Formats: sequence, C-alpha cells, structure tokens
Amino acid sequence: MITTDNLRNSPLLKFLTVGFAIFWCLLASFPIAWITIMSFKLPVDAFSVNPLEVIFGYRTLESEKGFSLLDIALAVAVLYFLFRFLQKRKSLPNDKGKLSFWLTRGVVLPVIFLGLFFYLSFFTNAIGAKIGFLGKPILGFTLENYESVWVGREFYRNFINSLIVTTGVVSVSLGVGVLAGYALARVKSKVAFVLLIIALIFRSLPHSVLVTGYLPFFINSREILSPFLGEAAPTLYGQPLAIIFVLVAINQPFTIWMLKSFFENIPTELDESAKVDGCSSFKAFYHVIIPVMWPGVITTGLFSFLLAYNDYLVTSLLLDAQNQTMVPAIVSYFNRETTSTDQVEAVAAAVSIIAPLFILVLVFQKQIVSGLTQGAVKG
Repeated sequence: MITTDNLRNSPLLKFLTVGFAIFWCLLASFPIAWITIMSFKLPVDAFSVNPLEVIFGYRTLESEKGFSLLDIALAVAVLYFLFRFLQKRKSLPNDKGKLSFWLTRGVVLPVIFLGLFFYLSFFTNAIGAKIGFLGKPILGFTLENYESVWVGREFYRNFINSLIVTTGVVSVSLGVGVLAGYALARVKSKVAFVLLIIALIFRSLPHSVLVTGYLPFFINSREILSPFLGEAAPTLYGQPLAIIFVLVAINQPFTIWMLKSFFENIPTELDESAKVDGCSSFKAFYHVIIPVMWPGVITTGLFSFLLAYNDYLVTSLLLDAQNQTMVPAIVSYFNRETTSTDQVEAVAAAVSIIAPLFILVLVFQKQIVSGLTQGAVKG
C-alpha cells in the first residue's frame, strides 16, 4: 500500500537537490560577480593575483578614488527606490494594454535611476573634499572605468545601435510570428507544416554559413539595386536597420514554431465562443486570444531579444566600426597594443551589457515563468 511517507523525498535526495542547486548558482554567478567587482577597480587592483586586493581595492582606495559614505548612501537610496518602482507592477492587471507602462517602469526608469546615480557620484567626488568625512573614500571602488567607456569611448553610440537592432528584431519577429503562429495552430495545412520544417532546418545552420551568403549582397548592394532604384539605391553594409531583416530571417522560423505551440495550448472553444457572441475572427483573436496568450508572447519576445542583443558574428561582419552594436564593440578594446587599462575598460563595458538583461528578467519574471509553463502543458 502506498502512503504519504512513501511519496516523500528522502532527506538525502533533498540534500543533494538543494546542494546541487546552490552549487550551480554559485558556479554560474561567480564570473558575473567577479567581473563586476573588477570593473570598479584600477587596473593594478583588478588584475592582481591576490583575490583580496581585487575585492577590497587597496591601491584604488589609496589613489583617493574610492566610494565615500555619501556615495554608499546614494547607491542604497537609488536601489531602494528602483526596487520600489519595480515591485509596484505586481498590483497591475496583467494585460497587453499595460505594456507601455511596464516598459516605462521596467526599462526607462531603471536607466534614469542608474544614470542619476552615476552623475551624482561624479558630483559627490568633485565636492568630497568640501564635506569632510562624508566625502572621504572608504571603499576601493571607482567609476573611472565606466566614465572612460561611456564618455571617452562613446559607448553610448553602440548602446543606441543595439537598441535600434533589438527593438526592430523583436517588433518584426513578434508581429509576423503571432499572426503566422495563430494561423498554423488553427488551420491544419500539410504544406505550411513542411515549409516550417524547411525553415527550421535553415535556422539550424551556423550563422557563419548564412552570413557568407549575405555579405556579398550587402557590400555590393548599391550596384545590385541601382538598376531598380537608380541613384537612390542604398548601401546596406554598415546600416543597423538592414541588420534587422537578416536577424529576423534567421530567427523567424523559431519564433513562429514557438508561438504555434503556445497557440495550440489555447482551446479552440475560446475562438468559437467569441464568434458566437458576435466577434469577427480578428476581434476574437485580438480581444480574446491575445490576452490569454500574452505570457507566451513575452517569453518568445525575450528569446528574440536575446538573439539580437547577444549576436556577434552577424553584426561584426555586416556593420562597420562606426555602427557596431555593444557586443562586437568590446572586441575593439583588444589588439596588439592592448594595455591593462583597455582590458579593465572592456570588463566595464561587458558589465554594462549584462545590466539590461537582469532588469528585463526582473521585470518580466512572472510572465516568463507563466509563458514557459503554458508552453509545457496542454490546455
């Protein structure tokens, strides 16, 4: 006879499960935490063989470039108000009508808060000598590397290019994918299914193979298009907007397939009930299906975002040095004459790339979990 005692996990299994989870989290988070600490140090501390010098930054503190009590209080206040703003989203209805509000609260506000923190930190460093012990450095942390990256090397231009590419890829991928996924889920067509399988095979090819085919067209685009557009024929090479269509072409089969599986988990009775109540097919899709499907759309959008945001090969080969996105731009810090200063600035740039990903996951964590669960369970 099976009892509740038989169904319970043994203490050893619980210990191994929890222990493995903790070990994996530490293993995965250690590199991120370590480079984050390095990014706030002078090169002499950042690349020290002594871990304590990297963590505490003794030489950084000796150079009078550490964080003061005023800086620490400012950081705590910024983080407190930022998390308060992010936590307030839980009381909001979870529907597509709140998307702009969610993006404002989850993306724009964190950027404003972080920008305010960096600006005020530079300001407090400038007046530190005038406010006594509150402005005296007590921790070996400095924002010098971030200032060099974002201001000196104009890393904000790469950020803008990444924003253009990712916004375009997510918008086009979801716009086409939602309609195509819904049609494939509701209309059973063998031809469409075969085409989607072929597209998935195309998606599985290495990006290096695909870029090899795109590169000649991008370089010679003016000559190729001039018979049709005349002198108005554009040069596609180096244009962030042109990269959007390449990344969409690569990612669209996966997006359609993923959204199709989400739509298949939504009962067709919802469509039929809406039509009985007088809705057209489009109104039933827009007002009934999409609100239920919204977590799946956000989950798919996140995967599209990650493809465009983390892409290196396509953007590095099809964009020139002036229009690079953030990921390939970091490579420019390394050359034959790379110094330790360049390397620690590259670390600061890498940490800058990581920050938006954490913010997105923090803001949309409930929708991502709901979307993944929805895709794994038949409705």
